[in-house]
Amino acid sequence: MTPPQKPFEIFLATLPGLEETLCAEVKRKGFRRPRALPGGVAIEGGWPEVWRANLWIRGASRVLARIDSFRVRELHQLDARARHVPWGAVLRRDVPFRVEADCASSRIYHSGAAAERIETAIRETLGATPAPDAPVLVRARIENDVCTISLDTSGELLHRRGYKQAINAAPLRETMAALFLQQCGFDGAEPVLDPMCGSGTFVIEAAEIAARLNPGRARPFAFEHFATFDAEAWEKMRGVQSQRQPAARFHGSDRDAGAITMSQANAARAGVGTFCDFRQAAISEVAPPEGEGPGLVILNPPYGSRIGDKRALVPLYRAIGQVMRSRFAGWRVGLLTSEPQLAKATALPFLPPGPPVPHGGLRVTLHRTAPLG
Repeated sequence: MTPPQKPFEIFLATLPGLEETLCAEVKRKGFRRPRALPGGVAIEGGWPEVWRANLWIRGASRVLARIDSFRVRELHQLDARARHVPWGAVLRRDVPFRVEADCASSRIYHSGAAAERIETAIRETLGATPAPDAPVLVRARIENDVCTISLDTSGELLHRRGYKQAINAAPLRETMAALFLQQCGFDGAEPVLDPMCGSGTFVIEAAEIAARLNPGRARPFAFEHFATFDAEAWEKMRGVQSQRQPAARFHGSDRDAGAITMSQANAARAGVGTFCDFRQAAISEVAPPEGEGPGLVILNPPYGSRIGDKRALVPLYRAIGQVMRSRFAGWRVGLLTSEPQLAKATALPFLPPGPPVPHGGLRVTLHRTAPLG
């Protein structure tokens, strides 16, 4: 059984610009008093909340358990203080570990030396073995002479849901797709169409939301290697099913036949293939699905600095806008791009955009409309 422990801070990381959207999701999922901070959202809780956050939250890239914090200005102080962290309460002696550190605005500025001191402290006080490919990652952040020790409870980044084996060029992470869907007001009750679906990320994520499938249901996590892990309690938590039959269907199209094959295979692996329809079509052939009311069109077209030349893409964006305006009355549109001029070329009535978000070395912005007239 997991030993009782007083609540500690749990940090759910996300990309800059998406903190408020993630905070809204965390609050909606029932976590108490979430606070949006630079780079993520903080909550308080214990290990069950850590497990639940990894299992439930769609928009977080990783979940960090902050187990200790102390003031330190010299490496010898860090060495001494790190030996007083209760490592044996959270780490296992038989599981290898690794340490990463970063320093900002502090007397201790050498991150490699800081990581080495903490690694030595764990090895000598706990008896665990450090290894570069260890499943357990201890993270130290030294900022303004305060060292915060965290455990990465996720392991692989959380956008790796466990179903996407096939991807296309410039893929969008599932965690980003989930938050952009939320920014467009999607709650699972309406149809979604991505007319440039690539490997199907937006479509599959929307179908999972509608079906109430937990995003972490099919993957392992680093916390399974911790001393605090309770396998029986975790299996009970993961075994709770809230799945439902979606009220709408989810549609993707792409001019590339290979993209359609990828999307179909990915949707089947995710368990939502029966809720999704994919077909090969150019943007000029796209139309609202028959028999379904208005919903959301969301797409991630090429942007010039990502794939192709910007000026050559203007006709494509004009075509997107023309198709949306002429055929999709009552539908909302969400369009992701790094180039405001390309968004403007659609002539769609976009609402004021939110902050740009880092993606693939660029900064991309979600442009949204109200229901089209």
